[in-house]
Amino acid sequence: MGGDVFAADCRARIGFEVLANRWDSVVVYVLGGRGPMRPREMLARIGGISPKVLNEALRRLEYNGLVERRRYAEAPPRVDYALTGAGTALLGPIRAVGAWAAAHGDAVLAAQEAFDRG
Repeated sequence: MGGDVFAADCRARIGFEVLANRWDSVVVYVLGGRGPMRPREMLARIGGISPKVLNEALRRLEYNGLVERRRYAEAPPRVDYALTGAGTALLGPIRAVGAWAAAHGDAVLAAQEAFDRG
């Protein structure tokens, strides 16, 4: 990884910022399994996300160069989104976090419950 991840100019912070937003990671994951998708398809596959929040996540991901927006000159207008090379490369870390959650999620939930009980 190189450098100090606590330094203000460390590139690792970019990855941590993307992974810290749960919807960004979920959108990248969903796009990684199906190729280009329209927003309505993503809403149906993700569940629990509003169109507004999905739109915000897609804009953030496009801004960061992880997602590409394609507009088609049709009536009615059509838009879909696909991962860029950088977005596709992020699937590995997202899957690793998912594997960690599958292995340790029960322990984390138990610790949270114990903490809440005091």
